[in-house]
Amino acid sequence: MSDLQAAKAHVLAFYAALDAANPQDCAKVLAEFCAPDFLWRGMHPFNELRGAQAVAEAFWTPLKSALTPIQRRPDTLLAGDNFIDAGDSVWVVQMGHLLGNFDADWLTIPATRKMTFLRYAEFHRIENGVIAETAAFCDILGVIHQAGLRPLPISTGAEIMTPAPRTQDGNLLEVQPPEQGAQTLELINAMVAELVSEGVQSPHDHLARFWHEDMCWFGPAGIGASAWHDGYKRGHTNAFENGLEFIRHNGHQCRFAEGRYGGFFGYPSLTMRNAGGFLGLTASSVDAQMRIVDLYRREGDKLAENWVFIDILHFLKMQGLDVLERLKHP
Repeated sequence: MSDLQAAKAHVLAFYAALDAANPQDCAKVLAEFCAPDFLWRGMHPFNELRGAQAVAEAFWTPLKSALTPIQRRPDTLLAGDNFIDAGDSVWVVQMGHLLGNFDADWLTIPATRKMTFLRYAEFHRIENGVIAETAAFCDILGVIHQAGLRPLPISTGAEIMTPAPRTQDGNLLEVQPPEQGAQTLELINAMVAELVSEGVQSPHDHLARFWHEDMCWFGPAGIGASAWHDGYKRGHTNAFENGLEFIRHNGHQCRFAEGRYGGFFGYPSLTMRNAGGFLGLTASSVDAQMRIVDLYRREGDKLAENWVFIDILHFLKMQGLDVLERLKHP
C-alpha cells in the first residue's frame, strides 16, 4: 500500500504555507509544493490551467485579495490508491469551507464586506513527493447567493451552510484500517455501477439497497440539501430525473476510499440534455457536461451522508447562460 500518511502530510503542509502566504506570494508556494507543469482543473470560469504562475494569477491571488484573510475550515481529509487506474496513483482530498470577509470584488461578484463562506473540495494527485495534479471544486454560486444575488430560481432543496459529517470524524489524520476502506470502496462501486446502468435514476429500491433511511444529501447551491429518502426524492432526484435526459456517463478521474469515507470526481462525469425545467431552464438540444464531486460517509453496510459539488456555472454556460457575465448587468 502507498504511504497515504506522507501524501496527506504533504497536502497539509501545502495548505499551511498557502494559507499563510500573502496574495502576491501564492505562486511561490505552489511552485514549492507542486510539479513544474502540474495540471490544475478548476470550475468555470477557470477551467484547466498548467503551472504555478497560471494557477496563482487566475485563482489564488484574486481570491486571497477578495476574502481577507482566508481561514480554512476543513471537514474531511482522506487519501487512497486510485481505483480507476488500479492503484497506480495516490490521491488526497480535503473538503470544507474557506472563510473570510468579502472585502473586494471577486470575479463579477460584488463585495459585501461581510463574512462569506466558499465551499470547496480539492483532490490532489501525489507523485514523487509533490502535487502533480489538482481538481479544485468550489461553490461559486454559493458566494453569489451570499452576496444577495439570485440568478437562478429558488432551490428545490434546502439552502443551508453545508455541515461537517454527523460523526465529526471526517479528518482522517491517523492510519485507518485497510479493510474499512475496502468495504467503503466496494459499496460505492456497487452503488455507482447500478446508478449509471439505470441512467442515473434513483428509484426507492435503489435507495433502500445502498442508503440508510435517515441519509443526508448535501448538494451545491442552486440545488440545495435534502434529507431521508422521501426528502431526497423531493429535493433533488425528482427535479434531476424529470428535467434532464441522460446522455452518457464519462467516468471518473479518480475514485478511492479510506476508513468509512470515500468518493470521486469526474471532469466531466455526466453528459446531460435539458428536457425543460431543471434550474429553471427551457428545453435544450445541447449536450451539456456536468463536472461532479461525490464524497460519502459509510455507516455499517450502507451510505449515510453524501456531499456533492457540481460545476453548475459551466453546465449553464454550455447552454448559453453565462451567470457571471449576467452579474455585470443586474
